[in-house]
Amino acid sequence: MNVPEHVAIILDGNGRWAKSKGMPRNYGHVIGARNLEQITEDAWDLGIKYLTVYLFSTENWKRSRDEVGSLMKLFHQYMKTSIERARKNNMKVRVIGDPTAFTQDLQDSIRALEESSKNNTGLNFQLALNYGSRDEITRGMRRMAADVKSGRIEPEDITEDTIRSYLDTADIPDPDLLIRTSGEQRLSNYLLWQLAYTELYFTDVPWPAFHKEQLEEAIRAYNLRDRRFGGVKGDK
Repeated sequence: MNVPEHVAIILDGNGRWAKSKGMPRNYGHVIGARNLEQITEDAWDLGIKYLTVYLFSTENWKRSRDEVGSLMKLFHQYMKTSIERARKNNMKVRVIGDPTAFTQDLQDSIRALEESSKNNTGLNFQLALNYGSRDEITRGMRRMAADVKSGRIEPEDITEDTIRSYLDTADIPDPDLLIRTSGEQRLSNYLLWQLAYTELYFTDVPWPAFHKEQLEEAIRAYNLRDRRFGGVKGDK
């Protein structure tokens, strides 16, 4: 079986899953975080080299104050426990997005996790936090415009590779497969530049119930796609 090098996942359905169990939404987020820990191991066991997951979008700040507060506490705890887990599993962990909106404590935890795992050689694990693709592109273009203004870049020399170099994922290959859980079929402002030729897979299974067998099913579906460089065979 051809295993995709890079899998991106939109982790959806935590709240609905919890509600179906008669539990509060925050319970779904806690179980979803635990599931993510296992999926990182499963992904590496299957041969996936890069895993990028959408944890908190720039739009998620619009959720209730209680839910956002609970998520921030969960993220802070997750960052701290991930230092030991990354060491144990040899994972290189990076955060994409704009962390400056978070508290200083959470920013410090993110930097500590990235620094402690930067030389690991196993799974490349990207966490999208306070991430939105339009925001990512806007931030990148502001930096590029500043470099043009200062003379470090000439406008006529700008290529797709130049633009890519200003994105949060500059040194990460584009995803081969995107998975979205819990039945929604939209990209939700996630990796819009990077997903240009990515295979899309949607499942009704909510994230807390998405396990290794569901990941394998997504990879089998990926193998049924007729791909070639630059897109799917038959594209014009």
